[in-house]
Amino acid sequence: MAKGFILGIVVAILLVGGSLYAYFSWGFAPVATSASPMPLERRLARRALHAYLDKLPHPQPMVEADEPNLIAGSKVYKEQCVTCHGLPGEPKSAVSQGMFPAPPQLFHGVGVTDDEPWETYWKVENGIRMTGMPAFKGQIPEKEIWQVTMLVKNADKITEPVKKELLAGNATPMSMAMPDMEEKPEKQTKPAKQSKPKKM
Repeated sequence: MAKGFILGIVVAILLVGGSLYAYFSWGFAPVATSASPMPLERRLARRALHAYLDKLPHPQPMVEADEPNLIAGSKVYKEQCVTCHGLPGEPKSAVSQGMFPAPPQLFHGVGVTDDEPWETYWKVENGIRMTGMPAFKGQIPEKEIWQVTMLVKNADKITEPVKKELLAGNATPMSMAMPDMEEKPEKQTKPAKQSKPKKM
């Protein structure tokens, strides 16, 4: 009886594992960002992320949510985050519309204002697998990560100077996606020198 039960469990595990292997290796899994998600993909990914985060320490913010820090965070945000996460009152970029899962628009609605600062800090620092969210650890200083964190934590109540800094030098979606492709002023060609008439 017991042997048959254990054998049944082993066979079930092998069948599930084999089915998953066939699903991926035979090309049934969606790989395009425009394709429908796999069964339970969103739920399992979200559960795995939160289960992992729950085990981590919850550090207190390194900076205050005052105007100077939010303005400093705005400058970093414009350099590193705006292409995917947008600006106040501006439409989504072509890049963000072509991503799966879709990156949250941090100044449209709730964003991450309901998340604890330590959680947002961890996501910015370490990135999130199976999404387009990169890790910035070692790329920008720890203080700047905290300044960006406090900016998006308070995205629903930013002051006018902070909003002005965010929108200063506002770029088009194409130039946000490809900052090196900014239009350069055309070189002005000097007019050809007119030859003086020779004296007879």
